[in-house]
Amino acid sequence: MSFNQNRLNQLIQAYARRIGGASGADEQSLPYHSRGIGQFSISPPQETALRLALMDKNWFLPLLTNKEVSQIRGQVVDVGNPGLFTGRADGKRFTKNIGVSGNNYDLVAMDSCARMPWDMLADWIHSGTTEDEFVNTVAEFILRSFSNDIVRVGFNGTHAAKVTDSEKYPNGEDVAPGWHQIAKNFDALHEDDSTPEEDRIPGFTPRVLNPGEGSIVLGPNGDIKTLDALASWVISTTIPAQFQNEPDVVLLVGHELVAAEQFRLFQEAGKPTENIAAQMLANTVAGRRVHVAPFLPGKRIAATTLKNLQVLTQRGTQQRRAEHVQDRMGYENAWWRMSGFALGHPMMYGAIDDDVIVIEEEEAIKDFGNNSGDNGGGNGGEELDQTQV
Repeated sequence: MSFNQNRLNQLIQAYARRIGGASGADEQSLPYHSRGIGQFSISPPQETALRLALMDKNWFLPLLTNKEVSQIRGQVVDVGNPGLFTGRADGKRFTKNIGVSGNNYDLVAMDSCARMPWDMLADWIHSGTTEDEFVNTVAEFILRSFSNDIVRVGFNGTHAAKVTDSEKYPNGEDVAPGWHQIAKNFDALHEDDSTPEEDRIPGFTPRVLNPGEGSIVLGPNGDIKTLDALASWVISTTIPAQFQNEPDVVLLVGHELVAAEQFRLFQEAGKPTENIAAQMLANTVAGRRVHVAPFLPGKRIAATTLKNLQVLTQRGTQQRRAEHVQDRMGYENAWWRMSGFALGHPMMYGAIDDDVIVIEEEEAIKDFGNNSGDNGGGNGGEELDQTQV
C-alpha cells in the first residue's frame, strides 16, 4: 500500500488546527511542527467544551455528575441532597447538613492516549476523504475512546497503581478506585474501630453486600428466584428506609443478570404475567427504572441515583498532545489531567459484589443469548438503542 505522506501531513495539520483552536489556545503560540502539534494547555472555558464533547460520545456519561474541583483531594459535595430537609425546631430555625462526614475524594494523574496506526490513516486517505471528513473522523475516534474509558474505569476501578498494566487489568481496574470500590472503602471506614466517631453514620449498614463468593444462586430453583426479588433485596438491605422511595433511585443491572431473567421469562412465556414482565424488562425491574450501563460487570446489580455517581477533574490541569510518533508508527492524541471518581452520598449506593451471584443454568442461558442474537443491551426508554456505543 502506497503512503502519501504529504497528504497525511496536510490532513494532520488541519486536525491540529481544529483541536488547538477548539481548546482556546492562541493559534500563533501553538507548538506546530512537521509531526503535527505538540503539548499545550486547555483554557478554562474550553475545559467545559471538552467535557461536553466527551459526554456526547457515550450515552451514559451525561446522566452522571461531571464537574471540576479546585483541589486534588477534599470533601465530596453531595449534589443529590437525599432525605427530608423540611421541618420545625424548638425555638430556632430548622436546618440539616447536606454533607457526609468522612466522604472524601482523591484525584490521581490520568493519561489517556489513542494512537491511530499509519496504515489506518492511509486507508482513510485513499478512500478519498475530504479534509472535513478526516478531521471529524479522527475527532470521533479520539473522543469516543476517551469517554468510554471514563465509564469503564468508573465501574471497574479498584485501586490506583503507580504504573498501570492494561494486559492484567483490561478494564482499568488499576487506574483509579471507581464508584463500587469507593462504596466498599466507605464500608471499611465504618467497620474500622479506629475511625473517629464523627466520621461514622449512626446505624450504618454496609453499602456492598458480600455474604461470600458464589453464595447466592439466582434462578427458579435457587436461593433467589427472580431478578425482581434480587433487586428488592438489594434496595431494602442497603438503601436506608428514608431514601428508598426517592424518585431518582434507579437500578444498574449487568448484562448477564438481564440475560438470565430474559431466559426465565421466555421459558414461561405462556403465562400472561410473564409475557407482560418480559415486555417491561427493558424498562423496569422491581418497579425501578433499569439501566444496563456500558462496561458494568455482567453480574453486578446496584441501586443508586445516577447523579450520585461523580466524575471529578481538577481545574486547570488538563493538557493535550497530538503528534506523529515515529517509533510507534502512528499518530497519537493524548489527554492528561488530575481526575477521579466519587459518590456524592454513599448511603445512596447499594450493591452486591460481583462474585457473589451464581446464575442457574448459566451455559444454557449463554446459548440462548447467542442463538437469539440478543446481546443483553438496553437500558430502557430513549437510551435503549444506544447501548452499543
